Amino acid sequence: MFKRLREDLAVVFDQDPAARHSLEIILTYSGLHAIWAHRLAHWFYNRKAVFIARAISQFSRFLTGIEIHPGAKIGRRFFIDHGMGVVIGETCEIGDDVTLFQGVTLGGTGKEKGKRHPTLGNNVLIASGAKVLGSITLGDNVKVGAGSVVLKDVPANSTVVGIPGQIVRQNGMKVRRDLNHRDLPDPVNEKCYQMEEEIKWLKQEIERLKEGREVSDTKSL
Repeated sequence: MFKRLREDLAVVFDQDPAARHSLEIILTYSGLHAIWAHRLAHWFYNRKAVFIARAISQFSRFLTGIEIHPGAKIGRRFFIDHGMGVVIGETCEIGDDVTLFQGVTLGGTGKEKGKRHPTLGNNVLIASGAKVLGSITLGDNVKVGAGSVVLKDVPANSTVVGIPGQIVRQNGMKVRRDLNHRDLPDPVNEKCYQMEEEIKWLKQEIERLKEGREVSDTKSL
């Protein structure tokens, strides 16, 4: 138990440059409080003491603003940065070395039964406000950009952005965990730029037609 507690403190120092000393982390980090409360609630949940587990979960939600269902399975070195508004569903399965930022939802898509929440591999990072919905799997080393909505499986070593989420990077190499939220690829913006270029070319062709010139056949749509 004490080894696990030391791991929890170490990952905060590793992931949060604002962390100064252990006492500050223990007393003021709501993400850490939510994780510790979840471990206790999960222990009762596994022993069929569901009411006690849910009571602990709801009390933790009241104190931290983070809702983790006691049935969720969470691996080691899990880190929630800031944490307000984070929601983790009952059948979620989260691997080791996973980081979530504020406003992240790992939820379902309806009233389906059984496995209805996401499965996250190891070394996954989900940025602020992202939603991962349904019984889908995010492979190891996946990054999800801020505000994205992911509805389909994501292979390992990928970066996903947009609504709905689109894979914009996948190179087979290990993905770093220090996601730069300001420098994400924007597939929607790239598509708009491509359309603008095609419209510009079409206007040029129309002008040539008006002037009686032949339409250039050197470029096609």
